[in-house]
Amino acid sequence: MADRLGVSPTTVSFVLNGKQKEKRISEKVAKRIIAMAKKLKYEPNHMARGLRTGKTKTIGLIVEDISNHFFAHIAKVVEHRALLHGYRVLYCSTEDNIKKARELLQMLKYRQVDGFIITPTASLENEISMLLEEKRPVVLIDRYLPGLPVSYVIADNFTGSYQAVTHLIKQGYRKIGFITTTSGQMQMKSRFDGYQQSLHDRGIPYNEDLVLRIPFGGARSNAPRTIMEMLEKQAPEALFFATNYLGICGIEGIKKLGMRMPGNVAIASFDEHDLFRLHDPGITCIAQPIERIARKVVDILVSEMESESDRTTTQIMLPPKLVIRGSSAGRNNS
Repeated sequence: MADRLGVSPTTVSFVLNGKQKEKRISEKVAKRIIAMAKKLKYEPNHMARGLRTGKTKTIGLIVEDISNHFFAHIAKVVEHRALLHGYRVLYCSTEDNIKKARELLQMLKYRQVDGFIITPTASLENEISMLLEEKRPVVLIDRYLPGLPVSYVIADNFTGSYQAVTHLIKQGYRKIGFITTTSGQMQMKSRFDGYQQSLHDRGIPYNEDLVLRIPFGGARSNAPRTIMEMLEKQAPEALFFATNYLGICGIEGIKKLGMRMPGNVAIASFDEHDLFRLHDPGITCIAQPIERIARKVVDILVSEMESESDRTTTQIMLPPKLVIRGSSAGRNNS
């Protein structure tokens, strides 16, 4: 390329690595080099550049399940925001499996990513502590690990859950079931705590029989049947689902039983989903500020990656929004 343009290989390297201004290369020459690179479909070798500069301009994004609507939306916004900062994103899923999470971290370290955005599985504290000790930029998303001095951006899970259950109580429902997972993740614990606190504040006794915990992973396919069994055995007046995929499983189970929402059982779910808007009746939910969360995560990580001074820990909790639809209509209106 350099010979064809009549410039030195060093000049080409400076331009393709974004250093034309720093090296005082004219805009005319830079444009010619960039145009030729596009014509030749030049692809930079990020690994080689990383060996030279210590930077690969890549970010590792580890989420729980990239097929999940919430995490897919997160990944899309993260990728777009990262590109604005000049970074590419490598993303992968842990499926809430600690062994897989550890393997993915090692793979991304081998790929020499400049920073990590992680939705941590349980028991990943040691690995993240090691990243911090190695001075690697890390920002957690969707959940945090108590006691670790690491940046994170999350939604206020406790308040969101509290709002949803309080809404159901105000609509006249008292026998309210809570459908969650067996995960010990902090965000799931906070949602359960919000459910319990709302019942307590309104004088409704907590009933363990109205709490259903469904395993993550393969057993999820059995969730509709498990929810149907709870509906038949416990006859709750309303259900609050801790995740949108559990909410969808609940809708399936309710339909298979020939029950109506909210006539036979009212429902609400944590997390928005396109199905919730399109379903008749619409599904009441707690909508997380996904775009704000993803943008802030990237901005914090880029700031950490490009800072030449000691990094500061930034921990942000954003308020979710209660979106009220027909599935939680009050008894007198259903």
